[in-house]
Amino acid sequence: MAKKLKVGVIGLGGISNTHVPGWKASPDAELVAGSDINPAVFTTWKDKYGIERFYEKAADLINSPDIDIIDICSPNMYHAEQAIAALEAGKHVICEKPLAPGPDDVRKMIAARDKSGKLLMTAQHFRFGGVAQAMKAEIQTGALGQIYHARSWMLRRGLLPLSPTFIYKKNSGGGPCIDIGVHILDLTLWLMDHPKPVTVSGTAKTALAHHEGAFTAWGRSPIPQGIDVEDFASAFVRFENGATLILEVSWLLHHNTPGEDSKVWLYGTEGGCEFPKAEFTSSNYATRQFNNRTITLTQDKMEPHALECVEFARAVAEGLPSPVPPEQSLYVQTILDGIYRSQAAGREVEVRI
Repeated sequence: MAKKLKVGVIGLGGISNTHVPGWKASPDAELVAGSDINPAVFTTWKDKYGIERFYEKAADLINSPDIDIIDICSPNMYHAEQAIAALEAGKHVICEKPLAPGPDDVRKMIAARDKSGKLLMTAQHFRFGGVAQAMKAEIQTGALGQIYHARSWMLRRGLLPLSPTFIYKKNSGGGPCIDIGVHILDLTLWLMDHPKPVTVSGTAKTALAHHEGAFTAWGRSPIPQGIDVEDFASAFVRFENGATLILEVSWLLHHNTPGEDSKVWLYGTEGGCEFPKAEFTSSNYATRQFNNRTITLTQDKMEPHALECVEFARAVAEGLPSPVPPEQSLYVQTILDGIYRSQAAGREVEVRI
């Protein structure tokens, strides 16, 4: 049996706990170490997961000679620096979304990946859910024909995260665009087979978070008035192949839905589909009838956050391509950056990959 790949995690906050089951389940890897600037989490991790090795400095973990994979779960603004350092140290890297808040840093990460010869993956867990997998397989049969338009949104009613890692630009790089927009946009582009974006007309604004008495449904807690990221964003995107996309994301919206509302609609020359209903629509032109069908779904093999880690370890062990290559994340971040630039310019802007 091949020796298991040794994994070290940087950033031991909430999202890292969703990765641990994947490393525990992987036949190719084992979690052996962690790093965090808060020593208090070390005791929790030791008691909960049995991990004995901890480092307060991420660089010390990155430079540990026996570590094969670095799993980056730190705040967004640290992703590029830590990923590049890990690649330069000869480690394979899986990094939580967004790969980096801006496209320039993503390009630097790709360059470091190329120089190192190691794998780099963005942890976009939406792709690994059973519904998404089943819909992708159906689309690849040609069920939609040529996709010429898409609509997608990820909307919350009063569910703004209060952690400083989310609501201050110095830590996050942005608001719901970067936090949840990255999820639904990545899923949409993946289902569309990644057409190349060419222009973005967008808006990004703090519409409700600065309202007197503004609160989040998490604990009915007040929202700090120092928040400096958007709470709502929308965009119209044009692609090189002529396709278009309408995108909407928000943490705070007067939108009558419990929790979070996430949807993707794709429209093609032969049919359409809706996520997460997995419903496909088409027309029978000979009989002048409309056809609606819900496809048979693929069951989740395990929770998607965990499965993405299992698949990354398998790719490293078997010499396979990255399950979510950074080139695809570059498309995502170029569009999101285009939203911010369009807001600042007050007009449609060109984007370049």
